[in-house]
Amino acid sequence: MNNPLPNEKWRSRLHQIIYEADTKEGKIFDLVIIWAIIFSIILVMLESVKTLDAKYHTLFDVSEWIITILFTIEYVLRIISVKKPQWYIFSFYGIIDLLSTLPKYLSLFIGGAHALVALRALRLLRIFRILKLVRFVGATDNLAKALKASRFKIFVFLSAVLIICVIIGTIMYLIEGDQSGFTSIPRGIYWAIVTLTTVGYGDIAPQSAVGQFLASMVMILGYGIIAIPTGIITAEISKDKAHLIDMNTNSCTNCSAANHRDDAKYCYKCGEKL
Repeated sequence: MNNPLPNEKWRSRLHQIIYEADTKEGKIFDLVIIWAIIFSIILVMLESVKTLDAKYHTLFDVSEWIITILFTIEYVLRIISVKKPQWYIFSFYGIIDLLSTLPKYLSLFIGGAHALVALRALRLLRIFRILKLVRFVGATDNLAKALKASRFKIFVFLSAVLIICVIIGTIMYLIEGDQSGFTSIPRGIYWAIVTLTTVGYGDIAPQSAVGQFLASMVMILGYGIIAIPTGIITAEISKDKAHLIDMNTNSCTNCSAANHRDDAKYCYKCGEKL
């Protein structure tokens, strides 16, 4: 039996630390990276406060460069530790890792580009893997399926809402006119959207009794309209759950894998006790 070359042993060990969160070293590595991401995002937010930036600009800049170098080293090590680097480079996490590393370097040539390091927040998605929150990923998949199944109903609903806003905005323009701030039909449509969604900026408002009555009807209508998309999506989720019950499936609470045998005690995918 051939022993692995020292170089291969080193790469295997590096891969274990970087990509596997089950080991002690892997957990420490991932937690350090996550805290560095959080610290970097906080730095960017503080740097945007002009009074703080004027006082601590050098500290912010040096700290950001240290974190950027750390992420650069991490990115290179991730490439080195895999057998097929292109799989990582062109993967979702690989692209996010690269995008979160480049902004500080780009700031040397493009002013303000360092603010794009806020993209590092996307790297926090790794926390699902580190804390083994795969069951929440499964719940997210169920929600995505429900949204996809109800997309046509939601499209029809939004189209109807848009038509209602156009009609109401046009009527309000005819009723109120320029003196109340409804200087054009698009302005009236803007007011209708703001009112129907119950946002209510208050920058323009009807002054006549008829306009105020119509506005009251739009406000009441808004509460009903907000609930409709929720009902559509909830119905799809309930339908999906009912379908799973009818199929008599036993889903894993850890990885959401389904279609287990009735007498199965452990998940065939992750080994979790059912």
